[in-house]
Amino acid sequence: MKFDLTVSVREQAGKGAARSMRRAGKIPAVLYGQGECLSLIASPDDLVKILKSHAGSTALISLTVNGAKSNPSRTALLRDYQVDPVTGAVLHADLFEISMSKPIRVKVPVKVIGSIPAGVKEGGVLHHNMRDMHVECLPAALPDHIEVDATALTIGSGIHVKEIAARDGVRFLDEPDQMVVSVAAPMSDAKLEALLTSGAGAAGEPEVMAKGKEVGAEGAGGEPAKAGAAAPAGDAKGGEKKDAAAAPKAEKKEAEKKK
Repeated sequence: MKFDLTVSVREQAGKGAARSMRRAGKIPAVLYGQGECLSLIASPDDLVKILKSHAGSTALISLTVNGAKSNPSRTALLRDYQVDPVTGAVLHADLFEISMSKPIRVKVPVKVIGSIPAGVKEGGVLHHNMRDMHVECLPAALPDHIEVDATALTIGSGIHVKEIAARDGVRFLDEPDQMVVSVAAPMSDAKLEALLTSGAGAAGEPEVMAKGKEVGAEGAGGEPAKAGAAAPAGDAKGGEKKDAAAAPKAEKKEAEKKK
């Protein structure tokens, strides 16, 4: 899909100039690539039209650059953009200039087509494993999206990158064995309960070990104290203090008997 976009070269740069531009109803943009970088002024309506298209980042943009010193007509891709988190308004756009005679590498969205997969009808769950794919091609051969028909998929089956039909002039760059779309078996209630139970046990284990280590301090005589022996250990220390305090009294009584 191709779009026309008219922009103008801007002389001022910086945050202050960008804010003034937005207040005036324009959007700051940058065009880079092909050994040049230009600061531009764009219309937000035109940018939003491109963003809302099905092509998205794969849309070819025919640029008319007003005020350019050379080559006012160019071709570009919308490489990146920023939006206001509150209002959703476009704040900035990055455009990448391309040559129609040189291959480019871009991400292309994956579109699942066909009717409801056979495995889903049997209770399976459809997984869209790859939302986009890396491709290399000339700009004229750049597809808007890559279609994957999942109708025939049964439970436990899927479609890999190497199984997708080749397109003229387009080379897939992702690993051939990567799963693009698949149908998985639904998780039974018993398996889910077992998974949750085992997860709870594993989570509680470190806490028990920590307590055991804390309680397992060495008691009297170098023996490890048991968990239930923590309190008696304190009483034993108290008894030693009582015996030490009673020793002088016993010696005094023994001396009086000798007299």
